[in-house]
Amino acid sequence: MVVQASLILFGVFILMLVSGVPISVGIGLASIVTALFSFEPEVFAITAAQRSFSGIDSFSLLALPFFTLAGNIMNKGGIAHRLVRLARLGVGWIPGYLAATNVLANMFFGAISGSSVAATSAMGSIMNPLEKEEGYDPNYSAAVNICSAPTGIIIPPSGPLILYSITAGGVSVAALFMGGYLPGILLGVCVLAVAMIIAYKQGYKKSTIKETASAFKVIMDALPSLLAIIIVMAGILLGWFTPTEAGVVAILYCGLLGFLYRELNLKNLYVLLAETMISSATILFLIATSTIMSYVMSYSGIPAAISQMLLSASSNKYVILLIMNLFLLFMGMFLDLTPAVLIFTPIFLPIINSIGMSPVHFGIMFILNLGIGSVTPPVGSCLFVGCGVGKVTIEGVTKYIIPLFFAMVVALMLVTYIPAISLFIPQLLGLV
Repeated sequence: MVVQASLILFGVFILMLVSGVPISVGIGLASIVTALFSFEPEVFAITAAQRSFSGIDSFSLLALPFFTLAGNIMNKGGIAHRLVRLARLGVGWIPGYLAATNVLANMFFGAISGSSVAATSAMGSIMNPLEKEEGYDPNYSAAVNICSAPTGIIIPPSGPLILYSITAGGVSVAALFMGGYLPGILLGVCVLAVAMIIAYKQGYKKSTIKETASAFKVIMDALPSLLAIIIVMAGILLGWFTPTEAGVVAILYCGLLGFLYRELNLKNLYVLLAETMISSATILFLIATSTIMSYVMSYSGIPAAISQMLLSASSNKYVILLIMNLFLLFMGMFLDLTPAVLIFTPIFLPIINSIGMSPVHFGIMFILNLGIGSVTPPVGSCLFVGCGVGKVTIEGVTKYIIPLFFAMVVALMLVTYIPAISLFIPQLLGLV
């Protein structure tokens, strides 16, 4: 029964993907077809409705649209430009400094917005014209922007880490957030190192731009934006508000900055609200259908069977982790991050529990892995957004993305096999 259910479920789902059906619809249809072989139609109809409703009936899930709106406000509210100036101040002396500025700015912006796609769009629109003026290959500029953007979903606050926490049954969001700092910085450093090597070979120079404002003025101008991180994280850690309430605080604070910077007004705020509503509805529908799939998989015994198969392949936990990473890197090429979290978390959690791995450590590794998937074709969201903003083709950026991709994989392997990278700060704060 397990083999039959697995073949039907994943076979129909893959067929839906190949046919171009939206992922959420494909998940729902695959679940329904599989359930027809195990349930009475009337019983399944009632169960599916109950499961889909309970899957999105969560106060914690409100954090996702809140942080999405906060990220959209930051993108349009003048925050990105100030972070770019601050980043350039720090790395202007490095050959290929504009690429280094892009990496650093993505780390800053991602840490505030919690969205790699928002970082790709915001920083690409700012940095690509500047790099083109100084003679940078547009394909190189786009590749660096694309590969550094996933730091935004590792360095907190992070929407995907919140989603993983909910899907995993309530893993501490505070522990996940604090565990994301060192891996996110490591990912940025690895991408930066390879980008600088390429820049040196290409003969790109250090900054020749004379900043009209003093260093103190640039820092003070960006400080209110950086304070958003401190306010959100301090509030969560000190118990002033929950991660969901932190999203509201981020909206109010960044919205106030946007109006003070005169980059935000009621008209474009309305547009941002509409965009957030559309993207949030898409995510919630995806979560609802994924909840049905998770129930069908659990009822059919698919997670337990996959767990047993993987554990029987090797008793060495390091080999098991390698297999899991290779599988997720492959699946990340075809699945966006949100459905991947919803589908694979219930499958892999029993495995990581059986090998004694911390769910916090696994969560960081998991999201980092899927973040790498966002830069790989054919479904990489950061890849397509970055190419669109940079006005380049996927074929053109590939030669630069390949070495940067391997740098990201090195960071992933270090995070996987050195638990302290993810757990040091949470343990220091007594969160795990």
